[in-house]
Amino acid sequence: MKNRVLSAALAAVMFMAPGCSNNSTAGGNTASGSLAVSKDDAILYAADGDLDTLFVVDAKTQTVISEIAVGRQPEKVLVAPDETVFVTNRLDRSVSVIRKGDTAESARISVGVEPVALAASTDGKTLYVVNATSLSDSDFGTLMAFDTATLSLKWELPVGHEPRALTLMGDGKAAISLYKQGDLVMVDLNTAKVTKSGTGVFNALNASALGIVTTNSGGAAPSPEFAPFPDRQGLTTARPMGLEAMTVSPDGMQLYAVSLIATDSVLNTAPGGGVKEPFPVGGSSGYGGGSCGTTAVAAPALLTFSNDGTPQVDDLTTCQGEGTSDRPPMLLTSPIPEMPVQGPKAIAMESTGRFLLVANMESNNVSVIPTTRARTTSSFGATDVGISPGFRLPSGSVDQLVSVGAGPTGIAIAHDGKSAWVFNSFDHTISRLEQTQDNERVTNAGTISLTTREALSPAAAAGRKLFFSATDARMNDPSTGISCATCHLEGREDGHVWNFPDGPRQTPSLQGRMLAQTAPFHWNGEFTDLLAFMTHTVTNRMGGAGVTPAMEAQVAAFIESMPKADNPHKDTAADVMQRGRTAFDKAECGTCHSGESFTDQTFANVGTYVQTGAVQDNLSLLPHGGLNTPSLLGLARSAPYLHDGSALTLKARIMTGKNANQHGKTSSLTDAEVDDLVSYLKAL
Repeated sequence: MKNRVLSAALAAVMFMAPGCSNNSTAGGNTASGSLAVSKDDAILYAADGDLDTLFVVDAKTQTVISEIAVGRQPEKVLVAPDETVFVTNRLDRSVSVIRKGDTAESARISVGVEPVALAASTDGKTLYVVNATSLSDSDFGTLMAFDTATLSLKWELPVGHEPRALTLMGDGKAAISLYKQGDLVMVDLNTAKVTKSGTGVFNALNASALGIVTTNSGGAAPSPEFAPFPDRQGLTTARPMGLEAMTVSPDGMQLYAVSLIATDSVLNTAPGGGVKEPFPVGGSSGYGGGSCGTTAVAAPALLTFSNDGTPQVDDLTTCQGEGTSDRPPMLLTSPIPEMPVQGPKAIAMESTGRFLLVANMESNNVSVIPTTRARTTSSFGATDVGISPGFRLPSGSVDQLVSVGAGPTGIAIAHDGKSAWVFNSFDHTISRLEQTQDNERVTNAGTISLTTREALSPAAAAGRKLFFSATDARMNDPSTGISCATCHLEGREDGHVWNFPDGPRQTPSLQGRMLAQTAPFHWNGEFTDLLAFMTHTVTNRMGGAGVTPAMEAQVAAFIESMPKADNPHKDTAADVMQRGRTAFDKAECGTCHSGESFTDQTFANVGTYVQTGAVQDNLSLLPHGGLNTPSLLGLARSAPYLHDGSALTLKARIMTGKNANQHGKTSSLTDAEVDDLVSYLKAL
């Protein structure tokens, strides 16, 4: 009964508070991701990445008013203070502009490569756009500022590798997440300068393991720069990655970011066979782990930062502050054992700042999360619900979990506080969340169907659901709750190096790499076809019931349907490409990296075996006497490189051991030829 009463209090507070302007100022974004709502709660805007369409929906009648054609793969949508709608077209290097009252695109702004985030200034005069990479170099992304009246560019600022989320902190400050590195960049918008290029969140999470003395705020002394991708500080550490979405408290004092926390522990999987016993705590699969952030290979988390970027997170070894700190618990743990939480994709805050809604793309549900773990009756503002003073929430952060459609990627809370909506991208539907009449629960009150059109083939559509599912018992153990996409983020890669019994292994990208033509699979090459690979991974690692040939064909169809990541180097000048190809041939790179897929599908030792340190390559477990030759397609966006992730750039890989000729006959290349070769490889 106590839990039911607590849920009633949470639901009442969440949906009865007045709202704030959408995605525009410090004060909590009431909409996030692929869905937004007009100021009067009358109109919903859903960006459908499959159909290159912005659906405009009457929220009251639950009908589609219009379908507006936008650019390729629209992903994020924003309603600015003057009700202008902006949409990022991720594969079109553009932002669509739809003025209030228009039923077609009013204008289109040219931006950088893969625009991934939007925000508008308080006065509505400036639009901010985050691009995954610049137009000239894949090594860094940018923040652009546009005049909303003229749509002209004011300035552009480099902000680090693969930036993703953006939120405005007030006082001319902004925070930008770095997707793979799982950290933040802080920006002064008034001067267009980066004020902090990292927060030290890795150190804060691993303070005990690294012997760092924490501060009173629960953080740790930040490192001056980001740690390299795969530094593997030890087997007891873990690191954030996939930092997808953020919001800020109404007073601008705390920032909340959803991400994954990936373990550095040696995963409990025996290569080429079954799972090592005993099963780890927290799951009956090879991807289980310990507690407090490592309950699975990658646990979903809500990271809290102060407004200057100082991490306020739990120590992953000791769980320090658990149950005592006036901030949310860090782990997104499910209150329902049979319903996992995974793939946090969008986050929205109700205007009082007491609760967050998180759309979980891989578990097809929405988490209701209080922003403190120490609420009393006065905090709830409801003294008649029977909660004793000082009552504390459970250690897990999720109070309620609401099932929605497949692949939720956007969420919006009504400004009048009475409703919320979720865009389910795989189903092309919108779920409406409401309170029950007795105010005891938040429920899925109905579904708005947007269209029956499909861009994917039936096989690819089914394969996508399998690939991203953390709830399908055929694919995984619900107690672990991971999906293929947990490591292959967005069908690409996570920039992480996982530790296995056979050695460190970096996640390869799957997008646009002609996977069907690159068997055998795994760095060790022990799986002759995709069915064998999936059977091992799904059953022995993810704890699923098993993969059928039909399921394998569906997943393969989805992987083949994914476009290659956009690449600023794809338009490299023809003369540079010719010189680079000449250097490629001179160094005899094509001996192994041959054919249309740039792999001969055989094995080689290129001098990169790890034979020192905490995690070493077990050479006795290489069935073919070498490592599988990877494809070179899409290299520009898939750093770090090599099986152990030890090369952070392509040039670093070529120059390391250049004269030893273990990785091609590189000693014959001049410095100019090395540069040409790098330019060629980045363009593939």
